[in-house]
Amino acid sequence: MTGDTVHPAAMRNEYAADLGLSEADLAADWHGQFDRWFADAVAAGLPEPNAMVVGTADAAGRPSARTVLLKGYDPRGFVFFTNYESRKGAEATANPYASLVFPWFPMQRQVVVAGPVERVDRAETEAYFASRPRGSQLGAWASTQSRVVPDRSALDAAYRAAAERFADAEPIPAPPHWGGLRVRPESVEFWQGRASRLHDRLRFRLVGPGEWTVERLAP
Repeated sequence: MTGDTVHPAAMRNEYAADLGLSEADLAADWHGQFDRWFADAVAAGLPEPNAMVVGTADAAGRPSARTVLLKGYDPRGFVFFTNYESRKGAEATANPYASLVFPWFPMQRQVVVAGPVERVDRAETEAYFASRPRGSQLGAWASTQSRVVPDRSALDAAYRAAAERFADAEPIPAPPHWGGLRVRPESVEFWQGRASRLHDRLRFRLVGPGEWTVERLAP
């Protein structure tokens, strides 16, 4: 360390000793357990509790990750929306498998999901797109997501062009290259921080059609 610089290795945050997650605490299935923890995150006032890190990889296995907002979940899986021609959209097509991480740090919790990716049906995409603010709808048309643009003014010009194009449109249609992706879980891990880094990690893992097992993982 020099001056006011703090080396990350020196940073310590001991987790609470009275928190924990036992097998007896779990809901009957991953969906019910996620319901509980998501409700806890919302009730705790966490900023954007539906924010999740989405990890994908290209056809050669080179990974990438970014933060995306969860827009729906049910027993089929977790849904978010994107430009299908973006990096994550293209990778989800070339290598249709993804991982999600919900980093609820203030609660000393994480949820880690892994499973195959599929596009939601067009009706679901159009219903969600219609619920977005008009500015966000125009942004979806204006942005060639993940591609290089010369400068900010080019992006602003594209937005103005979209606004002019759809000035009289009500509603604005969803772009054909834009829509939902669903991650269908094969595993869902619930991670609860514990003292001395002996965290609780309980994982629901799919072992057959509609059949799940619960496993405890070493921290």
